[in-house]
Amino acid sequence: MSEYSINKGIGNSVEFKGLKSQYLFIFAGGLLAIFIVFVIMYMAGLNQWFCIGFGIVTASVLVWQTFALNAKYGEHGLMKVGAIKNHPLYIINRKPFSQLFKSRKQ
Repeated sequence: MSEYSINKGIGNSVEFKGLKSQYLFIFAGGLLAIFIVFVIMYMAGLNQWFCIGFGIVTASVLVWQTFALNAKYGEHGLMKVGAIKNHPLYIINRKPFSQLFKSRKQ
């Protein structure tokens, strides 16, 4: 009887065509937003070819930029870049210099 391994992907991050984790959500959300903007522009009465051109150009830029970010920062790199922005540049100490080296009495 044949044995099949089940749930081989447990513990691995989500991946589709090379895009991993948060880049996949950026990609899908961006394409959805572009589609909604396309529909709104078309319903507003803009030229059909302008709407199609806008959709193709913005979708191409989104795909290119998403894959570039994935290649540059990796799976968790984009979150690390965001975390670095939350670190303080320097620590402020408002105590007088003379009090920094005094021993504390209990």
